Amino acid sequence: MKLIKDLSKRSRSTSLPRSAMEQSAASCRRLPGGTHVPVLQKEVIEYLQPARCTVFLDGTVGLGGHAYACLKLMRSDSVFIGLDKDRESLGFAEEALKEFKERLYLFHGDYKAFESHCAALNIKRLDGVLLDLGISSYQLEQSFRGFSFHKNAPLDMRMDRTALLSASDLVNNLSEPELAQILKRFGEERWHARIARRIVAERKKSPILSTLTLAEIISSAIPFGGGRIHPATRSFQALRIAVNRELESLEEFMGKIVEYLSPQARIGIISFHSLEDRIVKHALKRYAAEKRVKILTKKPLVPSEEEVAANKRARSAKLRVAERI
Repeated sequence: MKLIKDLSKRSRSTSLPRSAMEQSAASCRRLPGGTHVPVLQKEVIEYLQPARCTVFLDGTVGLGGHAYACLKLMRSDSVFIGLDKDRESLGFAEEALKEFKERLYLFHGDYKAFESHCAALNIKRLDGVLLDLGISSYQLEQSFRGFSFHKNAPLDMRMDRTALLSASDLVNNLSEPELAQILKRFGEERWHARIARRIVAERKKSPILSTLTLAEIISSAIPFGGGRIHPATRSFQALRIAVNRELESLEEFMGKIVEYLSPQARIGIISFHSLEDRIVKHALKRYAAEKRVKILTKKPLVPSEEEVAANKRARSAKLRVAERI
């Protein structure tokens, strides 16, 4: 978004001091407890068939859950490329996947730039591609990251902590119309105008620097408490999407990935909200109309009742899969 690009030139005086961020992070630098089982793992293996892949790209490798399941089935001479914006998660993935280090290539960065990493490895075609677009439970549970409004934390929300702009920068510097636009476009928030107006009024008193402060401001702007979900849910989603340019990355990726798929290569994308799913659905339909892919999931695959019972955050996941013609 142009407005976010423009903001990168403005002052960052409203961000929390780096020392405070590092102090919070230090207390959380430990491997996640238990075994990481990613959403729709069974369906990913069944539809993407990694055993037949020579080169596989996981654009959101995260903690390495899907990667591990795929690598266990791939040939010893295969190549697995894993990308992630979150350097900390990438470190955990490297540890989790160390038994495959001879054929594993991990890169820190946005999956939309996958072709530059492929070029560095002299790879021109991919046999399997996966994106798991959801924010991980691990990221949500690390309160210092600022993704959740359930614990007080710095208002950050950056998946890539080397990026310039945080949620604090947007909340404290964007104009009221710009804030309203973000909340409406990326959060589909009914009360976007009221919330933006309240944020601007409150930040005149003092900068808004924490998740709980922002959540309280949002809640106070919404009549009747916002319905079934927490009043701040859609606004936090919108700010996270804006900070990380999530939809821009997805649109750019979907616009070029088909050129890198070898014949019969399969691509699977797991989305968690309608904005993501709409982009994926329309892109695959367009490629199918052009006779470039065959859609293998007429309706998106969703988690079983058992999976949702074990992991409530999986309930909104949708997997769409297509095969290159």
